[in-house]
Amino acid sequence: MPEGPAGAPQDEQPYDWSWATPAERDQPPLPEIDTTRPSIARVYDAGLGGKDNYPVDRAVNEEARRIMPSAVESARINRELLIRGIRFLAQQGVDQFLDLGSGLPTVQNTHEVAQSVNPDARVVYVDNDPVVRVHGEALLARNASTRVVMADLLDVAGVLDHPDVADFLDFSRPVGLVMLAVVHHVLDEEDPTAVINAYKARLAPGSHLFLSHFCNSSPEARALEELLVGALGRGQFRTTEEITAFFDGFELLEPGVVPAPLWRPDRPVSQPLDDAGLLIAGGMGRKS
Repeated sequence: MPEGPAGAPQDEQPYDWSWATPAERDQPPLPEIDTTRPSIARVYDAGLGGKDNYPVDRAVNEEARRIMPSAVESARINRELLIRGIRFLAQQGVDQFLDLGSGLPTVQNTHEVAQSVNPDARVVYVDNDPVVRVHGEALLARNASTRVVMADLLDVAGVLDHPDVADFLDFSRPVGLVMLAVVHHVLDEEDPTAVINAYKARLAPGSHLFLSHFCNSSPEARALEELLVGALGRGQFRTTEEITAFFDGFELLEPGVVPAPLWRPDRPVSQPLDDAGLLIAGGMGRKS
């Protein structure tokens, strides 16, 4: 009998696909979930205090705390950044979003924030973690304005030409391209600039790129980078200048690329920022 994300047994009943589109029904069967190796999405879920993770994922967070006691706070800080940014975009009239490397569903997801402003807002989540697909489909089964696509964001054509992307989002109109806490898992040899530029090229004027990224702001941050690479095989921290360059060709909105707590905060921010506050830098750019 398969086990659920927290190790709880699940009933062996066929999944009810009656709600799904043909493309969703035709997706390949889920690979067996390896609970002996940490997953990027589950480590992030553990950092948010979620329940869809295993001891091996929590162990990565515990080691991160050893290196930087406040490190796991960065997951919460990034989630708060997402909420502010998606709300801002929806208030500007953006009504369709492509969320790459979305991770496991938790509180205040992209679709929930966008649809709280505009109930008709459309959202497509893209991730390559089978756990994300399982939980995403269960959460969104009755949300006709949201899709979950299992794909690798490095395969730009595979993502953008997927029926649940190409037939669901209208790329002749503005799209909010969301890449929060995901590009630092793209290694230099995989050419993240080329990947991001390929997505940007398909966006219509008025579209926005909303991106956050681990910043190598301290020796502790660089030690965390070594931990992530060792545990997950990925996790390349970059400078603020390198992160800013991902927005080339777009109008960088105020206040630019800054530590996540300082991007359009909705309440006073205590300064100086601690290590967790400096760990993630984020920004938003608009295509003219």
